[in-house]
Amino acid sequence: MNDPVAPAEALRRSLAGLLDGLPPRQAAQAVDRLIANYRGATPTDAPILRDRADVVAYAAYRMPATFEAAHSALEAFADAVPGWTPGSHTDLGGGTGAATWAVTATWDGTRPVTVLDWAEPALALGKQIAAANPALQQASWRRARIGAALTLDATDLLTVSYVLNELTEPDRTALVDAAAAAAQAVVIVEAGTPAGYARVIEARDRLIAAGFHIAAPCPHSAGCPIVPGADWCHFAARVSRSSLHRQVKGGSLPYEDEKFSYVAAARFPVAPAPHRVVRKPQIRKGQVLLDLCETEPSLGRTTVTKRHGDLYKAARNADWGDPWPPYTSPS
Repeated sequence: MNDPVAPAEALRRSLAGLLDGLPPRQAAQAVDRLIANYRGATPTDAPILRDRADVVAYAAYRMPATFEAAHSALEAFADAVPGWTPGSHTDLGGGTGAATWAVTATWDGTRPVTVLDWAEPALALGKQIAAANPALQQASWRRARIGAALTLDATDLLTVSYVLNELTEPDRTALVDAAAAAAQAVVIVEAGTPAGYARVIEARDRLIAAGFHIAAPCPHSAGCPIVPGADWCHFAARVSRSSLHRQVKGGSLPYEDEKFSYVAAARFPVAPAPHRVVRKPQIRKGQVLLDLCETEPSLGRTTVTKRHGDLYKAARNADWGDPWPPYTSPS
């Protein structure tokens, strides 16, 4: 796998450079307005990102979080398909292309990359930012309405990040079906809210019905053991906070946690984790409590104590969202 530090740092530098010509107050106001729009009902044929100022502000605010969430999902997928590398990548509804950066942080090498989005200013800015990433300099940035009329070319990997929430139910169904027909592997990321999780589960069911195998986060391709309405499956990715983040949200912490839900699936055989840590591990004196989604499928809690030796050390280092036991045994 690739070293994620270089793409992440290059992305941060590129985004910081974009803000140099945009007054901080204007950027913060644009982000506030855009967030309010995203939380409302917006027609899929009316782009929220209308001009360059909108796109610059929102890219600086949201691209780092989308990158980290997508990268976490892609890393979990890569763990379940060792030896596989995508030969091509399509980012559907990709906007400024955060998921394309996440793919380059997950797998070495270059590949044909296509970003499809309705908002021309987002595509133009994404192409400009991508000039800082050697693996993306030949990417194709194409305008396309994400809806029932969408047709997709065949691709190895297709990513859909924070897009389903913008679509009507019929368009969501059409998007997932089109993705399943075109791709060998599909990774979908949504906000880590009950509604985001519900959209992911809906997509997961359709992918399974289309013949896909679930690679992550679930240890199985059976029904989700979470009782609808009682809880939801989500994870967290640590994001470095820029000055724009601090202006908009306040606070002084240098980071925040992006909550997200996701599903990663493939048409070819996968090796999902036997269990997945679905809550922050509870570390107590001499023991670690791990809440797990299990292969059966079921939800359960296991207690790892000092008596377990190296496994106890691994449990103390385990994080929310990790496979369990670790893919690589501790030395």
